[in-house]
Amino acid sequence: MSTEEKQTVEQEAAQATYAAGDQQEQAAEAVAGEPQEAAADTELEALRKQADENHQRYLRAQADFDNFRRRSRQEKEEFAKYASLKLIEQLLPVVDNFERALSSSKETKDFDSLVKGLDMTFRQLDQLLSQEGVTAIEAVGQPFNPEFHQAVMQVESEEHEEGIVVEELQKGYVLKDKVIRPAMVKVSV
Repeated sequence: MSTEEKQTVEQEAAQATYAAGDQQEQAAEAVAGEPQEAAADTELEALRKQADENHQRYLRAQADFDNFRRRSRQEKEEFAKYASLKLIEQLLPVVDNFERALSSSKETKDFDSLVKGLDMTFRQLDQLLSQEGVTAIEAVGQPFNPEFHQAVMQVESEEHEEGIVVEELQKGYVLKDKVIRPAMVKVSV
């Protein structure tokens, strides 16, 4: 065998060895890759399951929040609808007393008894309003305050300084610290 032939045979042997090594490596990688792929598939499946559980939890939380919002709105509407119930229950005896006074005045024609009955009923109503925090605004003799008074007239007055309420045309009322209705007044100039 010549040197060239030897080199060719050696090259072919080296190539065959190299090819066999590649095949062995590929086979080893395939064998080793199968557990890695299986582990990756298992991990991917676990992550998908966890994502699905999280999504389901999110949907339940969203539904719970929607239900809470609906219940809150219904409770608020019901509260607004019946907010005056307590006050109405307290006003009914006053209405009954007015009816009795009117009925009694038609039967007896006694003016003094009617005035006495109306006065008692008015005091009952005034007491009820006071219990609820409603108070009348003191106006006459006070400096004009646009937060509590509504000036409908200006009059000249020698008795009062300028800007003092001289006369109250209609009472004003405050509920706790909020003006319900300002007093209609005449103010000195």
